[in-house]
Amino acid sequence: MRVLVTGASGFIGTALTRTLRERGDEVRALVRPTSATATLESLGVDLVRVDLSDVDRIFEALHGCELVFHLAGAVKALRPRDFFPVNAEATRRVAEACARASSPPRLIYLSSLAAGGPASPGRPRREEDAPHPVSLYGESKLAGERAVRELAGRLHASIVRPPIVYGPGDREFVPMVARMARLGLVLQAGQDERRYSVLHVEDLCRGLLAVAERGSRVEPEGSGGIYYLDDGAEHRWEDIGRAACTALGRRAVELRLPMFFAVLAAARGAVAASLSRKPAMLSFDKLKEVRQATWTCSSERARREVGYEPRVPLETGMRQALSWFCGPPH
Repeated sequence: MRVLVTGASGFIGTALTRTLRERGDEVRALVRPTSATATLESLGVDLVRVDLSDVDRIFEALHGCELVFHLAGAVKALRPRDFFPVNAEATRRVAEACARASSPPRLIYLSSLAAGGPASPGRPRREEDAPHPVSLYGESKLAGERAVRELAGRLHASIVRPPIVYGPGDREFVPMVARMARLGLVLQAGQDERRYSVLHVEDLCRGLLAVAERGSRVEPEGSGGIYYLDDGAEHRWEDIGRAACTALGRRAVELRLPMFFAVLAAARGAVAASLSRKPAMLSFDKLKEVRQATWTCSSERARREVGYEPRVPLETGMRQALSWFCGPPH
């Protein structure tokens, strides 16, 4: 099968491209003009440098492709409103390009749990729940979903909403937990217990392929064709931190800090981003998510409809991710 992947040079895009190549698919990788592509070149893909503001170039790149994974997106930005051109408008252009084809390829849009919003304690978020994003990042991903839905009558599209994704190649979440684990610390802002769903990138790739093969089609209304994925368990933040410390052979010490320290860290990130013109992961927009106690979701629908089954438990995945980032424990 010939498959097109946008955002192919990113963390998830590289992992998915490798998975597709291993199963024998031809891959056309859409990347930004400035993207580093050595890894993709080593995988033997057809590289196309495209600005996702150009719908005609996207349409040309789609020629001959039967399946499109739209992974390109922004997880951090200098200004919160900068999320929308990438996460919403570019998604609209990709969907429009697919719909223009005489034989439209199947489209899988990688959204986020942030588009659905936080869950209630004891009840993980499900697809039929009304979305309630709390950050502009989450709103921008939800806007991307709406753009896909608007073209539902002209193409077969499905939407995947993962929670925190981690694994080898991750330059955001894994470095953060690695810094704590090296010190043997499990730091948490606020006094409330926090619970999260997480997902190893290998399981995400398996889930994306399962949805591509057997997933339902999204419609302009309703929750059909949307899928949450997780690793099959809810995790306290302390458990995630302890798994990271164990992976590095450290004894974990839990330390709860007032939420004020997270506010200070976000302010420091904002100043650094302004001076360097490079966006920080912990921003005031991200702080809106940090303040929420429960970011969990249920993959029950994906298990039932597409046969999704996660294989990488947290302890195994964290050991693998930190071995990649830090090297083996001493």
